[in-house]
Amino acid sequence: MSQDTEGKSEKIMDMESKVLWYPESKKNTQMDTFRIQVNKDYGLNLANYNDLYQWSVDSYPDFWSEVWRFCGVVSSKPYEEVVDVSKRVSDVPEWFKGARLNYAENLLKHADQDKVALYAATEANDEIVKVTYGEMRRDVALFAAAMRKMGIQTGDRVVGYLPNGIHAVEGMLAAASIGAIWSSTSVDFGVNGVLDRFSQIQPKLIFSVAAVVYNGKTHDHMEKLTSVVKGLPDLKKVVVVPYARSKHEIDLSKIPNSVFIDDFLASGRGGEAEHFPQLEFEQLPFNHPLFIMYSSGTTGAPKCMVHSAGGTLIQHLKEHILHGNMTSSDVIIYYTTTGWMMWNWLMSALAVGASVVLYDGSPLIPTPNVLWDLTDQLGITIFGTGAKWLSVLQERNLKPAETHNLQSLHTILSTGSPLKPQSYDYVYRCIKSNVLLGSISGGTDIVSCFMGQNPTVPVYRGEIQTRNLGIAVEAWSPDGKPVWGESGELVCLKPIPCQPTHFWNDENRSKYHKAYFSTYPGVWAHGDYCKINPKTGGIVMLGRSDGTLNPNGVRFGSSEIYNIVEVFEEVTDSLCVPQYNNDGEERVILFLKMASGKPFCPELVGKIKGAIRKALSARHVPALMLETRDIPYTISGKKVEVAVKQVIAGREVAQRGAFSNPDSLDLFKNLPELQNF
Repeated sequence: MSQDTEGKSEKIMDMESKVLWYPESKKNTQMDTFRIQVNKDYGLNLANYNDLYQWSVDSYPDFWSEVWRFCGVVSSKPYEEVVDVSKRVSDVPEWFKGARLNYAENLLKHADQDKVALYAATEANDEIVKVTYGEMRRDVALFAAAMRKMGIQTGDRVVGYLPNGIHAVEGMLAAASIGAIWSSTSVDFGVNGVLDRFSQIQPKLIFSVAAVVYNGKTHDHMEKLTSVVKGLPDLKKVVVVPYARSKHEIDLSKIPNSVFIDDFLASGRGGEAEHFPQLEFEQLPFNHPLFIMYSSGTTGAPKCMVHSAGGTLIQHLKEHILHGNMTSSDVIIYYTTTGWMMWNWLMSALAVGASVVLYDGSPLIPTPNVLWDLTDQLGITIFGTGAKWLSVLQERNLKPAETHNLQSLHTILSTGSPLKPQSYDYVYRCIKSNVLLGSISGGTDIVSCFMGQNPTVPVYRGEIQTRNLGIAVEAWSPDGKPVWGESGELVCLKPIPCQPTHFWNDENRSKYHKAYFSTYPGVWAHGDYCKINPKTGGIVMLGRSDGTLNPNGVRFGSSEIYNIVEVFEEVTDSLCVPQYNNDGEERVILFLKMASGKPFCPELVGKIKGAIRKALSARHVPALMLETRDIPYTISGKKVEVAVKQVIAGREVAQRGAFSNPDSLDLFKNLPELQNF
């Protein structure tokens, strides 16, 4: 990086290092209690979060064993060894060898059986359904008994093609109690998108629904389900929930081995109407598979990542209890579908004894305030969403601070894409001034976060607060050197319990190795570009490194451009991609989606170029700016640069099922302005 660019990069860091929230000095968080306990147990004098973080990565076996104790992991057999420290992250070492536990048991262990475990709300219905921990335990026992009756065993795959509701939670917990492996996709996935995923893992049992309601419309689901079932020859049973339809409207005759949910559960009662079976929890190794998750599949068949029960549990407990300061009195919502890893992350809040709010439907119907209404109604304390939704609220000039009480709310979390600096301003100005705004970032690959919220340090505008405990994260240059205050590849240097144990159907681990360890030998490269501020310890995410731009030898992430461009009120969205000519030279193309009634014109192009030149450098200015009607997103709300890069290079994108708006890809084909490079 040139001196000029380096100076500019530091200037941007300083510009954005504006404190928006401070922790209360008198408040002792669970993070502080944990730090004090570590000092006592190890004879240390860790004074603050930085000290604790450094210890957690230097002495990671001691750190994780302390998390196990502090967060109350329930196991039937203790572990003999935390981890073999001679193994690198690329060796995927075994964690907590010898321990026997069950993920579902850890989520259903609570003494207060009358406490509300789940609140389920839908766009289609004003009524909120409540399920207590006692009721959930009883329901899960019934699901598990029915699964065992049909022959589901440890290691079998059980899948959900389901909305974010009670059946998905209880089906997942029942599968986990047996030691079966759960996998789910959201109902808005098309047939190809579902089969690209599920056909690789050969499930024996699928749960689905007859219809769904979204955006004020009822969408029939039976036709899609029929096609999906045809493509899954190993299925022994198809269980249909008459969701958004009554039973008599549903014809199961076209789907072999299909049964309504009530009849399926009745089989678990063994013929006695009032009989509730005992819930048994199989005691399994720490690294026993719990979830199969999928890469976005925008450039090839989705990779099937296998996550362990113990690794998922202990990592999520750390994030909820230490980083989230969560207790059993919290009420948490994360606006998510069952096809996004935030659903799995949300489920683990049950292990803390918190109440989890499930919402199924559009977050903008019947009004864009629907989730804020729920916050006031249920006393939600932790509110999670995607960065995109906060942008939409800002565009619509909504001010929940003026229309809602929001008194219970102490934390707002955002992920899915980098949270723009102006979204920080919006949250503190228009939603709540004394809330911890936690931008969190990780991935499906670790079913959790590398970095995120922290109740013990300030929130700086535009920055994720800290690197998370126990995760040795740095930003590296292409030659494998750590860089501070500069853009670099997000790497993880040491083993973590939440890395996938393996990929499904990857016998020699070649796909696994290529995915994470082909950039730097022995070191996890995540495929994200980030910048760590040496002054604040905060992190700025800069987009996917496979979407890294490198014109004229200046490497930068697309988000650096988005943060500048999307401040312009004329622009509603943007996409920044590289184009290569036959000599391998690269130029940057910026596509702009205009706000309603705003023209794309040379004056605007000039203003945007000037803003980029001023904030970054002349070499960051895109070679070409073009208008587009739409920008492709994945179903989980991530902007897709790599697929557009393929399209403008004249290649087809096969995996269109991964996109929420696949037709938008066609807008980038054969553009005359791109022909003469």
